[in-house]
Amino acid sequence: MKVRPVIRERARSLRRDLTDAERILWSRLKGRQRDGWHFRCQHPIEFYIVDFACVKAKLIVEVDGDTHSTVREIEYDVARDGFLKSRGWHIVRIWNNDVYDNLNGVLDTIDEALRYAHMSRNTDRD
Repeated sequence: MKVRPVIRERARSLRRDLTDAERILWSRLKGRQRDGWHFRCQHPIEFYIVDFACVKAKLIVEVDGDTHSTVREIEYDVARDGFLKSRGWHIVRIWNNDVYDNLNGVLDTIDEALRYAHMSRNTDRD
């Protein structure tokens, strides 16, 4: 499905205004630093915009702050995740505080998800 221009423009705006946690994590994801995997920042997928996406691995990394702990936001995230998973995406959710306090652990989690995606892809080919 083609991404609507309004969604594309919103993604561009979000790229210009990354949160501090997103900026920190992006500095460690961009430029194929994760074993050669290419990530995109504020990537539109249909009518959603995800924080980071590795399209080849079908992996989404979401960086969540306090706003994601309200009932309304939790319900929205569950529905959104369900939609994205139905499209074949795997989602890793990271809390802002984890980026600040345990960046190496966050990167280990992402690397593990990439290894899993790689193994799944190779298994699917057999």
